[in-house]
Amino acid sequence: MPNRWLRHKIVEFEQFAIDVFMGRREGTAAMLFGAFLQVLSYLFSGIAQLRLWLYRNRILRDQPLGCLVVVVGNLTVGGTGKTPIVEMLAKALRERGRKVAILSRGYKSKAPPFWKKWWFWLNHTEEAPPRVVSDGTTVLLDSEVAGDEPFMLARNLPGVVVLVDKNRVKAGAYAIKEFGCDTLVLDDGFQYLPLKGRLNLLLVDKTNPFGNGFLLPRGILREPIKHLQRASYVFLTKSKGVRDVELEAMIHKFNPGVEIIECAHKPQYLQHLRTGEKLPLTAMAGRKVGGFSGIAAPEGFEAFLREAGAKLIYTRRFLDHYRFTTEDLAEVFADAKTAGVEFIVTTEKDAVRIESGATLPLPCYYLRLEIEILRGADDFQDAVGKICFPRGDPVLASTPPM
Repeated sequence: MPNRWLRHKIVEFEQFAIDVFMGRREGTAAMLFGAFLQVLSYLFSGIAQLRLWLYRNRILRDQPLGCLVVVVGNLTVGGTGKTPIVEMLAKALRERGRKVAILSRGYKSKAPPFWKKWWFWLNHTEEAPPRVVSDGTTVLLDSEVAGDEPFMLARNLPGVVVLVDKNRVKAGAYAIKEFGCDTLVLDDGFQYLPLKGRLNLLLVDKTNPFGNGFLLPRGILREPIKHLQRASYVFLTKSKGVRDVELEAMIHKFNPGVEIIECAHKPQYLQHLRTGEKLPLTAMAGRKVGGFSGIAAPEGFEAFLREAGAKLIYTRRFLDHYRFTTEDLAEVFADAKTAGVEFIVTTEKDAVRIESGATLPLPCYYLRLEIEILRGADDFQDAVGKICFPRGDPVLASTPPM
């Protein structure tokens, strides 16, 4: 009981801290805590800019691997809708004949135990290999060990290798040597400077581009807005199809001439967690639906359900990447049944964190999202052609697809 109380208090404080730097909390406590975080934010900004300066001036050096490297990332933490874009990019590259590996750091994944690292170090002269989530044929790790996004990508992308390691130079070299990969996609790699991308695809959430303008931990920025200049292409995500002239002007202020590709995350269908049954979105129209999620921007997910006509009479939000316990799920389903819910919907990312043996007293589905290019390219295939096979690039021309 004491452990559960302590865990509850820790989660409560984490939510308070997140609300402060997301600008969702007011009051004296939030103001004082925000002032403290702002001091840390200035320190973080200095470190981020110093690190970039060291790499630009070759004091710290990146390590080329001799193949096409495409970086997909953002300037902010959480919620830009990166995973569906990485998935569609890797799929399109694979369909064009590339041997693709996705390299992820595996945020919130379960690292190997210390004894295993020690044993490997004792018996080998080199570093332990990266965790192979998928060898392109079989998914080899679960979401707890691999991390939510790498597991999702591995499950949805047959034919694509997915590796997890904090050292993405090592992971990239392993992908080339062991799997013959000729194209590396760095998932969430904009701040990973040891492996330089030939192309940097920067995602900007159109609904909340840069937060309050402060760096972590006072705001959501990982590095200053002016670092937009490092992008090869900018993807505006979560668009409703209406142009934001001011946002585009800000992007071009720091990166004149950069191509902007505007896209939307479009719900496709509902899929049952246990049976795999797929339902059209119209199945929610007029129905009493419950929703729960542990993602950075739950508002967007809940809006999708309402837009599909669901009567969203129960919602529950957890922290981003939260790993649900048996007690959490029992509470969610009990509260949903009390509210009169007919079935529950969660996100695909959350679905991978629900254990296969968990009891689900109500029908439970996840919402499948895919990317639709609205502006900047006729469709995603054209975008991939423009991004990864540009005309007149002698280096890329010398490395044809396998």
